[in-house]
Parts: sequence; structure tokens; C-alpha cells
Amino acid sequence: MYKLLKKTGKVRRGQFITPHGVIETPVFMNVGTLAAIKGAVSSEDLEKIGCQVELSNTYHLSLRPGDEVVRKLGGLHKFMNWNKPILTDSGGFQVFSLANIRQIKEEGVYFNSHIDGRKIFMGPEESMRIQSNLGSTIAMAFDECVKNPSPREYVMKSVERTTRWLVRCKNEMDRLNSLEDTINKKQMLFGINQGGVYDDIRIEHAKEITKMNLDGYAIGGLAVGETHEEMYRVIDSVVPYLPQDKPIYLMGVGLPSNILEAVSRGVDFFDCVLPARNGRHAHVFTKYGKINLNNAKYELDDSPIDEGCDCPTCRRYTRAYIRHLFKAKEMLAMRLCVLHNLYFYNKLMKDIRDAIDGDYFEEFKEEKLRLWDGRA
Repeated sequence: MYKLLKKTGKVRRGQFITPHGVIETPVFMNVGTLAAIKGAVSSEDLEKIGCQVELSNTYHLSLRPGDEVVRKLGGLHKFMNWNKPILTDSGGFQVFSLANIRQIKEEGVYFNSHIDGRKIFMGPEESMRIQSNLGSTIAMAFDECVKNPSPREYVMKSVERTTRWLVRCKNEMDRLNSLEDTINKKQMLFGINQGGVYDDIRIEHAKEITKMNLDGYAIGGLAVGETHEEMYRVIDSVVPYLPQDKPIYLMGVGLPSNILEAVSRGVDFFDCVLPARNGRHAHVFTKYGKINLNNAKYELDDSPIDEGCDCPTCRRYTRAYIRHLFKAKEMLAMRLCVLHNLYFYNKLMKDIRDAIDGDYFEEFKEEKLRLWDGRA
């Protein structure tokens, strides 16, 4: 259940009540594709850095270790020792982004595993069964994510099929949740709005999926080739047509500036691999923007990554030491930077919530953008 606590213009401050706890929104979900954050970050670490929601991947976990294995071990929460909410994406994006050879048909998608090449079929029912085996808090509907730009005629047909798939997802989830041996009988389902960069297709699709009264709604198919301006235009167009009494999730986005812009347009949920991926390559976020610790100028820099940051890394380690770890190819380098970046994102979301509560979000947004743009 989504509880709207405050709304100023389009900006929303809420709480999403789930079987695994209350999520304060706006929120950034920390991406642990294979039930772990890349960079040697544990579930205990996630608790310490303020993570509210962990996100895992249906497709990848179905291959390794296998969703049946996770089910036998008590579900994803028990498997990874995480008792807060977990969202699993449907596997749709990975099917379309990783599979070199695929056939999209009405029943689902035929493709080859990116690991060993074996033939796999995944459709709406299969995705729901895998996610039910994982026992996540929130399951995402199986959809097709098209690249931007794509021909209008293809996008129309793809969206119509995605709508039909959503009906099948809902029916299968209702069936699975009614079974005696289902791990999470209160598993929630989010539908996904698609339509490329065509505003009218997006709006019609939003109207159609709203009728299904799902637990939440995502905007998918963005940050896949379009400009930031096009992305913001699509968000502006579609958000008013999604249910305002349900959480709205912008999938796969993104940069801190993207998050601020999307919050100002009414978005509640975010996820992205960017903070962890950047951290593993020595790119870290600070109040003045992103820096690369591999640069020679940090060789003798005995300051923390970000002055005033209270993350476990900044409390104890210097830029010079972390740079040394990267040059020496020590795993600790990645861990320290991933911890910092995820803390930065989780703290940013808390600061956003505080700014909305305190009626100074617009000033907060402008100041952050000014600092990150180097205009300070």
C-alpha cells in the first residue's frame, strides 16, 4: 500500500508498506544482480549505509544458482541474509540486451544463455514462477524493452504485446500467491509502461495498464539511447496518467542529477548499477561532482573522498591510500569505493526526503545541480 505523506507540485513524499517493511520514498534501490552487490559489499554493509531496498535479477539468478535452488534454501531473503524489501526485475531487459540470438513470439522469448549458449524460453508465466521461487517483495512484470529510437510501428506492436503479457503476469501471480507452498504469498506486482520516445503511445499504454490496479507502476525503456531531454519529456508526459495512489518507479536511472530531475516530476523509486560500477573503476561521487581516484593528483592527497561524508570509507581512509590500492590491484579498493558511492546515493535520497518534508526541495535541487555542474 502506498501512503502519500506530502505533495508539492509534482514532487511526492510517501511510504510504501510491504510485507518486508515500510519503504520511505523517494528511494534508490541498491542493485545486487546475483543477490550480492558487486565489489564485496555484504548485507550487513547495506544496513550500515542506509539501504532500504535491494534489487536482484530474475534472469541471472535463474541461471546461477537457479531459482529452484534459492527456493529450497528458503527464498532470496534467507539466502542472502537480508530481511528488508527486495525487488526482482522480470528478466525482460536482460533477455533483450544480452541475448545475441532471440525470437520474440506471442508466447514469450526464445534465446540462448549468455553463459553457456544453451537454449532458454522465458515468457510471462515463467518470469512470475521464477520470481515466486525467489520470494521477492516486489516482482516486475515481463515486458519488452526496445532501443531508442525504434520505428513507431514496431513500438506500437511491442507495447500491445507487453500489455497482453502483463495480463498473463497478473493472472499467474494471483495463482502462485494462492498456493499453499508459495514462499511469499503477499508478493507484489509492478507493471511497466513502455512506448519508446513516443508520448502518445506512452500515454495510451499508461491508461491501459492503470485499469489493472497493480501494486505499483514503472516507466521502462528509458536510458537506452535517448537524450536526457527526451527522457525528461517522456516522464513529464506519462506520470500524470499513472495512478497517483501507487508508487512510480523509473527503471535503470541513473545519475544523481537524473534522480533530482525525476523526483521533481513525480517519481518515487529508482535503481541503477552506476554507483557500484563507477566505484569499481575508481570513479567516486562527491558534493562537487565525480572524481577519478586513479589520477596522479591524488597520489599524496591525505583527505577523504568527500569532506564531511560519514560513510565507513570516508571516516577512515584517504584518497591517496585508495588510489594505491587500485594501482596495486587490491580488491579492497573496489569495496571501499562501492561502499562510498552507495552511501552517497542513499544519503542523497534521505536528504531529498528531508527537503520535501521541510518545503525546500526546489532550493535543494538547484544547489545540488549547481555544485555538480562545477558552478560553485
